Amino acid sequence: MSRQPGSWLTKGYRSLVRPGLFGAYSGDPERIHEAMIKALGSGGTAPARALARFVITRPKDPVEIAGVKFPGRAGLAAGLDKDGIAARAWAGLGFAFAELGTVTAQAQPGNPKPRMFRLPRSGGIINRMGFNNAGASALAHRLAAWGVVRGENTLGIPLGISIGKTKLVTDDETIDDYKQSLVAVHNYADYVAVNISSPNTPGLRDWQASGSAYDLVKALVDLAGELDDNPQPIFVKVSPDLHAGELDSLLEAVVRAGAFGLIATNTTLSRDGIRPKDLKSARQDGGLSGAPLAPRARAVVARCVRSGLPVIASGGIMTAADAQAMLDLGAQAVQLYTGFIYAGPGLVSEINGQVR
Repeated sequence: MSRQPGSWLTKGYRSLVRPGLFGAYSGDPERIHEAMIKALGSGGTAPARALARFVITRPKDPVEIAGVKFPGRAGLAAGLDKDGIAARAWAGLGFAFAELGTVTAQAQPGNPKPRMFRLPRSGGIINRMGFNNAGASALAHRLAAWGVVRGENTLGIPLGISIGKTKLVTDDETIDDYKQSLVAVHNYADYVAVNISSPNTPGLRDWQASGSAYDLVKALVDLAGELDDNPQPIFVKVSPDLHAGELDSLLEAVVRAGAFGLIATNTTLSRDGIRPKDLKSARQDGGLSGAPLAPRARAVVARCVRSGLPVIASGGIMTAADAQAMLDLGAQAVQLYTGFIYAGPGLVSEINGQVR
C-alpha cells in the first residue's frame, strides 16, 4: 500500500505536470523555480493540502543524526529554497527535514543570468547561481515571524540552514563572515551546514584545504558552543571533485575541528555521464547535479563514512533505489534537489514507503 501512492504520483507528475511546468515562462528554469517556490510559499488551497496528506506517504523510518531527531530519511537539499519562502510547505510534501539556504552574511544578487540550465536527457541541471539570497538575517526574520524555534519542529520537521561565503569579502574576512551568518540563524537552525564546496563562488573551494577548513570549522564549532549550552551541530558540505588524498585531508581536519557530520556531495564541475543531445548545454559553466553525478557521489559518500562522522548523502538521488544505495553505503539520510525537480513529490513518497 505504501508504494502505490508514490509510484502513481511520480508517473502522473512526469507525464502530466512536468511537461507544462518545464514549458512555462518560455522554458526559463530559474523563473519556473521562482514561481514554484512562490506558489508553495503561498500555502496553496485547502483541498490541495488535504489531497497531499492523503496521497503522500509520510516519513516512517526515524533516525537520530548528531542529536537531531529526523522522522524519516528523505530531506530537502540546500539550494532549492534559499530564503525559506516555502519552508512551511516541505513537511506537507513528505520531507522529513529541509535544509534552507545557502545564505550569506550579506544579501547578494548572485551571478549574472541566465545561470540555470536543464539537461533533460541526462537527468541533470547545471547552475552557476552564486549564492543569490536575501541574507542570513532576512531568513532569520522570516522564520522568527512564523514562530520557529530551534528544537521544537515548529514547521513540522527539523530545519537545517546552509551558510556560505559572501562573494565580496576577502580571505581575511571570511571566517568572520561565516560567524555573522551563524549568529543570525542559530536560534532557528536544528543544524548548520557549512558550504565550502560550491563551484560558483570564486575561491570558495580553497577553504577545503585542510588548514583553512580546520580554522573555519573550529571557529564555528566554538562559536556555536558560546551561543548555546546545547549548541546545534555543525555539518560540512564537501565537493565531489576532490581527489582521494585531498578528501581524506579535509575529513581529518574537520574531525579534529569538532564537526558533527558531513553532507556529501555538492555539485560537480565534471561533465561525465552527459548524453549526446545534452552536450550543448553541458558546455555551460557551473556545477552539475542530478543523475550524472550519482557514481561519483556514491564514491565520496563511501569515503566520508569511513571518517566516523554521520553522513547525509546528496547527489544523483533520482529514484528510491538511489536513496537506498546511499543508505546501504552507510549514509544515515539523503537529500533531494534535482530528483525532486524531475520526479516531483512522488519521489519523496516512494523513499518514505520503500527505503529502510
